[in-house]
Amino acid sequence: MQHMPIKKIFFLSDFHLGVPNAADSLVREKKIVRFLEDIRHEASEIFFVGDMFDFWFEYSTVVPKGYVRIFGKLAELTDAGIRIHFFVGNHDMWMRSYFEKEMNIPVYYEPKTFEFSGKKFYVGHGDGLGPSDGGYKFLKKIFRNPLCQWLFGIVPPAIGMGVANYFSQKSRSAAGGEPEKFLGEEKEWLLIYSREILKTEHFDYFIFGHRHLPLNFKLSDTSRYINLGEWINYFSYAVFDGVTVELKYFESDIAVEVPPVKI
Repeated sequence: MQHMPIKKIFFLSDFHLGVPNAADSLVREKKIVRFLEDIRHEASEIFFVGDMFDFWFEYSTVVPKGYVRIFGKLAELTDAGIRIHFFVGNHDMWMRSYFEKEMNIPVYYEPKTFEFSGKKFYVGHGDGLGPSDGGYKFLKKIFRNPLCQWLFGIVPPAIGMGVANYFSQKSRSAAGGEPEKFLGEEKEWLLIYSREILKTEHFDYFIFGHRHLPLNFKLSDTSRYINLGEWINYFSYAVFDGVTVELKYFESDIAVEVPPVKI
């Protein structure tokens, strides 16, 4: 008797498509599409946990140029019945309804909780959480203000996208591409944030992006903090097989130098 393969849930984030230039971004986009094709027969759900693009603004009648390969693959996967979730990040927070209407992909603007196989998950991009980054938290309120979005939207796309892409490419994702370093338990703000949540509610897994560093950290005997890393240096992702979450790497091009999993 042939047994059906166990369906898995995949989590990945921080592609930053668009940087450092169109040619390099296209190579990365093709690699992501190759990964999605590799997992399509074993995936029941796929979570994209923010910063798919290094900049995204969704005009009412204009779709930013590029990214046709990943858009086509996402539509293909949802048409095949694979449920996909999209969390906005700090680089692609100006999402509206394009993903939902064209690809049947729900878009989340804040962390959200899920339960799979009796395990509780707390999932979010990670920007603006924890005790630090007060300046960004203020800017985030401005950027998400409907009036600010409307004002940007009335600027002609050629000008608005050009200005936005210029500043976007000044970000850390384009600044040399150096891998992030572990700051220690007392300075990793998303780790601190997860521990604070645990004081009031139990979650088996906290899964974030944003930090650009693959981490699988033990918070307690029954809870772990997972950071998904990024697809500029690490090409890392997490997969839940119904029992546990494992951090993995896809065709990694560099020696992965991260803190060992804390048992």
